Amino acid sequence: MEPLSHRGLPRLSWIDTLYSNFSYGADDYDAEGNEEQKGPPEGSETMPYIDESPTMSPQLSARSQGGGDSISPTPPEGLAPGVEAGKGLEMRKLVLSGFLASEEIYINQLEALLLPMKPLKATATTSQPVLTIQQIETIFYKIQDIYEIHKEFYDNLCPKVQQWDSQVTMGHLFQKLASQLGVYKAFVDNYKVALETAEKCSQSNNQFQKISEELKVKGPKDSRDSHTSVTMEALLYKPIDRVTRSTLVLHDLLKHTPVDHPDYPLLQDALRISQNFLSSINEDIDPRRTAVTTPKGETRQLVKDGFLVEVSEGSRKLRHVFLFTDVLLCAKLKKTSAGKHQQYDCKWYIPLADLVFPSPEESEASPQVHPFPDHELEDMKMKISALKSEIQKEKANKGQSRAIERLKKKMFENEFLLLLNSPTIPFRIHNRNGKSYLFLLSSDYERSEWREAIQKLQKKDLQAFVLSSVELQVLTGSCFKLRTVHNIPVTSNKDDDESPGLYGFLHVIVHSAKGFKQSANLYCTLEVDSFGYFVSKAKTRVFRDTTEPKWDEEFEIELEGSQSLRILCYEKCYDKTKVNKDNNEIVDKIMGKGQIQLDPQTVETKNWHTDVIEMNGIKVEFSMKFTSRDMSLKRTPSKKQSGVFGVKISVVTKRERSKVPYIVRQCVEEVEKRGIEEVGIYRISGVATDIQALKAVFDANNKDILLMLSDMDINAIAGTLKLYFRELPEPLLTDRLYPAFMEGIALSDPAAKENCMMHLLRSLPDPNLITFLFLLEHLKRVAEKEPVNKMSLHNLATVFGPTLLRPSEVESKAHLTSAADIWSHDVMAQVQVLLYYLQHPPISFAELKRNTLYFSTDV
Repeated sequence: MEPLSHRGLPRLSWIDTLYSNFSYGADDYDAEGNEEQKGPPEGSETMPYIDESPTMSPQLSARSQGGGDSISPTPPEGLAPGVEAGKGLEMRKLVLSGFLASEEIYINQLEALLLPMKPLKATATTSQPVLTIQQIETIFYKIQDIYEIHKEFYDNLCPKVQQWDSQVTMGHLFQKLASQLGVYKAFVDNYKVALETAEKCSQSNNQFQKISEELKVKGPKDSRDSHTSVTMEALLYKPIDRVTRSTLVLHDLLKHTPVDHPDYPLLQDALRISQNFLSSINEDIDPRRTAVTTPKGETRQLVKDGFLVEVSEGSRKLRHVFLFTDVLLCAKLKKTSAGKHQQYDCKWYIPLADLVFPSPEESEASPQVHPFPDHELEDMKMKISALKSEIQKEKANKGQSRAIERLKKKMFENEFLLLLNSPTIPFRIHNRNGKSYLFLLSSDYERSEWREAIQKLQKKDLQAFVLSSVELQVLTGSCFKLRTVHNIPVTSNKDDDESPGLYGFLHVIVHSAKGFKQSANLYCTLEVDSFGYFVSKAKTRVFRDTTEPKWDEEFEIELEGSQSLRILCYEKCYDKTKVNKDNNEIVDKIMGKGQIQLDPQTVETKNWHTDVIEMNGIKVEFSMKFTSRDMSLKRTPSKKQSGVFGVKISVVTKRERSKVPYIVRQCVEEVEKRGIEEVGIYRISGVATDIQALKAVFDANNKDILLMLSDMDINAIAGTLKLYFRELPEPLLTDRLYPAFMEGIALSDPAAKENCMMHLLRSLPDPNLITFLFLLEHLKRVAEKEPVNKMSLHNLATVFGPTLLRPSEVESKAHLTSAADIWSHDVMAQVQVLLYYLQHPPISFAELKRNTLYFSTDV
């Protein structure tokens, strides 16, 4: 139905224009990452609540789990950047005007649906009923209630918009509307049955068929079109569509409502309720939206789609992969000229009847794909963060939109490269009639999701087939319309007001698990998202031969703008024959997996928050709490000077009569003895309770230290060493020299940099310098085993740089810019300083001191 002006309110196309915001989506780049020159991309869709067509499904607008397009649960602080209060209130009026006009259309649609109900009920008690009472109640279930709720809402909102002034309040109306969503839940639960009943009744009763095919919907009051004919099926879909639209409107109202306006908390509450409702309703609600009909008249539904990195001809290509009920199709966006409709180009497809997963031992080794060097990946992260800061500065200074778009474009290019080059986990699929295909994923979680979705479909009776060129064209043509993932999952595709995620430390205790049918050797891993992809951060010990493992292990996980936590539960495999040829690792079996959103309000409390993740019938109980970045920056000196943690390094070495603290020597020795080949050593978190136990033993100088070290998990020992340096009352490289280290690393002349960086080392107190050089040599030995432990010099610099350089609390206040950005310029520079020394030829203490005379650079 064409949107028409309503009682002097602006035409709805105005609102469309206001909301069409250009974003760098998947459609700006082809699959190889080459920029395409064309107009605004299809991905920059206008706000969909204006469009009244029955094609919008709740799962597209409200994917709160795992999707990149979900609405931000955290509305912007104050007004959107650069929006003045007056302009914001004017935008409020425009948003409300558009919504009110579409609300009138919606009420008219509900009226049209209710119109045949009374006569149908009247005939139900006669000798010749059109429908039975039960059929009528099933088809029109809750429509009357929904109509009354919206009629009351419209009647109360209309005068407020018509007699507009800046102080008008209407948050309570939206809050009340949201509080009545229970009626919609009942409608949604009955929706499929209502549709099926209406269809059956149409087939068996000509009279009802005529009624249901031509229901008359009144046009808006100012409209020249008095009525429009709509089918009952289309009208029954409207309530489902409406909740999505209302949620989007709430999002926009909040965007243009000052924080101190009385409506703000009410709208916030209404948005929270609406989003929770949307994420809870059944995702299968609208099979029509995700289906395409085959030439044989069968329904082929889209089950899952997403962006994956394919290894093709030895190089990485970004593909959009579509899983239908009977076929897997791999596509890329076609290059199109400006103004042309976007389309996908099919690279290959496999009927699910012919698709097999080669077992690790069967799969041939993949063509050599050179992994992207870690330091280049880290450089990209740094560039992204620097560009993010520049964009924020430009916005704060009300900079030119052209300059901001240019920066956004650069940021997208770097994020795209990061997304293309960071995945390393192989996912191989094979066509039993020929070719194998290899994808690289960033997480075992995704690999498991795709495999499970395909295997579930393969349980049905599937037939092999070959698509004709026309059939393939039709199927590929439907991909653009059916896709549920519209944008590449990078932050430059997110709205400014979307949650930036959490920066700091997440403390997680994995308690126990239940629901295993037979005894097994079980462990869990924890993953969090960072820069658009997931990274494994912690691993529990293996609990052997049990159906009810009780780990009770605590981990401290560093977050870099993270929004989700994943828990994966594995059965440990000890069979050496089951080695994956792609990455030379034994394949453990995933027993279950689950994901939760890291809601700042839930997590950012001083108390532990206990939760349960259900995964394939298995329940894992865990607790978590969060420490923000600025809180974790504190270096608090120990009150007890008799221990080693929180005590100056000079005090400890003097007391021990040693050059390097005993704790450092013992932890390093143990890691080199049995942890140097451990995957992710120093990156994977150790169990917090084990680390605390070791800390207590070292502080008490207990004689059982060596025995305890030999029995302790190696990640806990690595974690104890990191904790020791983190808790020093001042960093190992000292507060005094910190500004000089920052300036030295920024020098561009290699000779000047070398002179400065060596002079700074000589300026350190002897215990600090000797300990630093000792640690440096150890980290270099760890990096030599990179092919096995996956820890490069750059990885190690990222872990230890901030720990060894980050200023203590008094100093850090002067240097802290935004606690919300771990990759601030300071942190980047801290990593670069350590990396400089790690990449430097061996540095000896005696040589450094001997050269003191030759240099006289002032610090």
